[in-house]
Amino acid sequence: MKILVINNYGQYNHRIFRSLKDLEIPAELVSNELSIDEILEKEPIALILGGGPEIERIGNSQEYIEKIDIPILGICLGHQLMAKAFGGEIATADSESYAQININLDETDELFKGIGSKMDVWASHKDEVTKMPNDFNPIATSDICEFEAIKNKNKPIYGIQFHPEVSHTPKGYLIFKNFYQIAKEYYKQKQ
Repeated sequence: MKILVINNYGQYNHRIFRSLKDLEIPAELVSNELSIDEILEKEPIALILGGGPEIERIGNSQEYIEKIDIPILGICLGHQLMAKAFGGEIATADSESYAQININLDETDELFKGIGSKMDVWASHKDEVTKMPNDFNPIATSDICEFEAIKNKNKPIYGIQFHPEVSHTPKGYLIFKNFYQIAKEYYKQKQ
């Protein structure tokens, strides 16, 4: 029951993988050039789409979002790709920054279980979701970004603008633990 971390060539993809390993969550870091069949052969219970420097290097990530019916967590670029795949819009942020910020959480959402209503996070705001897809709800906001996190209304598909895998997001590990629990529950329901 492993999670596949889709490597979109960003500096944080290896950190995401390492964070999962440190939490003893079975995971594998894989190329975003794998076909849908190659992904499915690995029998993942969930995907994490990591960040990346350029939208031109996303490989098959968009296809994974559109065609694989398992829980997905998109982080930074992965979040933006997910929003775009479901009809949202992305654009360059008004204030481009890499910084620790405080965000407001919908603490009733399972992804944020045990965290509370606010969270310090490390966020990249070069590009961001500017229009949320119709089938999604916002589950985290900040003073500088309206859609710090979003969730599909019908499936366990999440997008987060910030980086839970770095030490500047002190409670980020809880997001990974919660997402793994969500994925295991979804897998059980599908059996």
